[in-house]
Amino acid sequence: MSDYEDTARPANPHVGLFVTCLVDLFRPSVGFASLALLEQAGCTVTVPRAQTCCGQPTLNSGDTDDTRAIARQVIRAFEAFDYVVGPSGSCLATVQKDYPGLFEEEQDWRHRAEALARRCYELTSFLVDVMGLEEVPGVLQGHAAYHDSCSGLRQLGVREQPRSLLAGVDELAVSDLDSAEVCCGFGGTFCVKYPEISAKMADDKIAAVERTGADILLGGDLGCLMHLSGRLKRLGKPTRVYHVAEVLADMTDGAGIGDPER
Repeated sequence: MSDYEDTARPANPHVGLFVTCLVDLFRPSVGFASLALLEQAGCTVTVPRAQTCCGQPTLNSGDTDDTRAIARQVIRAFEAFDYVVGPSGSCLATVQKDYPGLFEEEQDWRHRAEALARRCYELTSFLVDVMGLEEVPGVLQGHAAYHDSCSGLRQLGVREQPRSLLAGVDELAVSDLDSAEVCCGFGGTFCVKYPEISAKMADDKIAAVERTGADILLGGDLGCLMHLSGRLKRLGKPTRVYHVAEVLADMTDGAGIGDPER
């Protein structure tokens, strides 16, 4: 939930869908699933062509000047919509939590960043907390473990929302991981700077998945899921990996993340 919460909600909100770089480049089906879920919830959805990266990689690397330039572009692209929603806690947390602080010496841009932050949500949080969505079309036979990404969990309070929606997916059992609050090791640029530590953290997370007996791994951030899927493949594990939006929208007919096309 936003620190700049605005309680007024239009009956048929116009949502700007923040697709995210990873979804655009590696898993477009997550974007299509997000679009379908938002439209089912009663939203009119637009995908602004002018959108770019959220700027998290540059921000994590200490490049605040370029992050500021990226933030201005994102604000321009999305500020006309009732809400900005995306299938990534890390990207949406950057927009919601970090953008206002980038413009402490530029009051006009700070106000624009704060106004956007009031209307900025991770996908499952928006569907549950704002739109009150209860029914989803998803059907998936199997036993899934759910991974909570650090940004979604800690910065945005995203935990119960995906689970409440997954409870409506037919034929799917969902288990929580022990030490669910522990990072998977992706951490954006962390996995590049510290690959050995990152791989060990992924192995620990995979071991937690195996302790649940699950044959499917779900989550809400594609960076985490690609990281864990890549490690699963290197270890020869058969676990299928999907973004939660794909499951909720009943779009799991294709290959899992990191799997060869069927």
